[in-house]
Amino acid sequence: MRLRQLLNELKTINPIDSNMVDINIKGIADNSQDVREGYLFVAISGYRIDGHDFIEDAVERGASVIIGEKDLPGLPVPYIQVDNSRKALGAVASSFYHKPARTKTIVGITGTNGKTTTSFLMKHILENSGVTCSVIGTVQNIINGKVMNTPNTTPSSLVLQELLAESEDQVVILEVSSHALTQYRVEGVEFDYALFTNLHHEHLDYHQSMEEYFGAKCILFQKLKPNGKAVVNADDEWGEKLIARLISEKKDCLSVGQSVQTDIQLTEMNSKNSTLTLTDNKGTTQIYIPMAGLHNMYNTAMAYSAASSMGGNKEKIVSAICDFPGVNGRFEMYKQSNRAQVVIDYAHTADAIYHCLNTARESGAERVIHVFGFRGNRDKSKRQDMLSISADISDKYILTMDDLNSVPRGEMISEMEILQKKYGNNKGSIVPDRTRAIKTALEESRPGDWIIITGKGHEQYQQSYELPTSTDKETIECVRKEFTRETVLDQ
Repeated sequence: MRLRQLLNELKTINPIDSNMVDINIKGIADNSQDVREGYLFVAISGYRIDGHDFIEDAVERGASVIIGEKDLPGLPVPYIQVDNSRKALGAVASSFYHKPARTKTIVGITGTNGKTTTSFLMKHILENSGVTCSVIGTVQNIINGKVMNTPNTTPSSLVLQELLAESEDQVVILEVSSHALTQYRVEGVEFDYALFTNLHHEHLDYHQSMEEYFGAKCILFQKLKPNGKAVVNADDEWGEKLIARLISEKKDCLSVGQSVQTDIQLTEMNSKNSTLTLTDNKGTTQIYIPMAGLHNMYNTAMAYSAASSMGGNKEKIVSAICDFPGVNGRFEMYKQSNRAQVVIDYAHTADAIYHCLNTARESGAERVIHVFGFRGNRDKSKRQDMLSISADISDKYILTMDDLNSVPRGEMISEMEILQKKYGNNKGSIVPDRTRAIKTALEESRPGDWIIITGKGHEQYQQSYELPTSTDKETIECVRKEFTRETVLDQ
């Protein structure tokens, strides 16, 4: 592709030489190690690494054009200076892959909690109606039926445009994080539908305030196509604010909530028999939900509302929801031989933990034992609320390791000890080894107990632990086998 085709929607600081525009661009890279002969290299000023420091390496590897933010005269190849390299990367990547989002129905889902469950539920609904569907999100990317692991909720703009171009599916459902929105990872993508699930205390180490966090989420709704539609949880206080903003901007908005004023009303939520009743201008619909918890009723209502807005048949939607198999690492349930129930969930905010523990209570748990930890180099301000909620709802908690990232182990243990003394309510203990903590909870369980293990969900461990396992699910299986083996030996 000629360089001129990539620069159509790019605002540049320096004038573009007419001799430059006919350069043939064979590929785009934002990592110098990915550069090949004839590539365009985009230098991005990152939080830990500055891509401008790797321009020389990119040129040596064959880059024919460089885009960057800094004033860098005298480079051996043409240099294009822009105000924002991240934004420029999204624009040129979209052009390079021939604006792939335009040929598909694009659904964006944002919010603190519920993005993954809602996206997979929507995929299940659409595919049961004969619509092919890609998903790009936290657990995995699924493109043309092919499953790929993913390191981020939302990939970089370059990877995203490549995935969109690769997809031959009719619909692409994209989990959109606040980081992705402020870092221009969805630059060059316009959305047909944008969903807002909720907003709770999270990422305030990055956004500084809830208002700033909310502002980041609102960016998604500015990317709606002219005929695009927003689907918003009106029972969330930030959802209410979003609806008011969208109405003032004359955007098409579908509200979902318990109020009679909402477009789709949650008229009845019965957690005991897992049924949800929805009412809209077409009548009343009762849905059986194979997932426990009030939060999953809201996830279901959001998915149902979006699928209905896309023209889905009501009967097919309800039928698909009834046989939804669930999502890896999202309230996954495992019955133990001693009739205790174990749940693995990704919950890592105070609100998500509340819903997990409360669901166990509502489901008739004799006792609730909670195993969880805190992530290093993440929002510290939410830790007090996480522990306070656990101490309030659970009968016992075990504080353990989550991802340390670059935080020293001893420092994290000290932090847990301090928080436990202040907010722990004398209900818990600290077992730093995550596998040992899970094993302890399982060994101490008895019939009717619910052991809730939160924080990691589907993710693999970043540290090595006592048991030779790499996920919470593997640890449960390992303890189960060990217990079975010991039982047989005792006999």
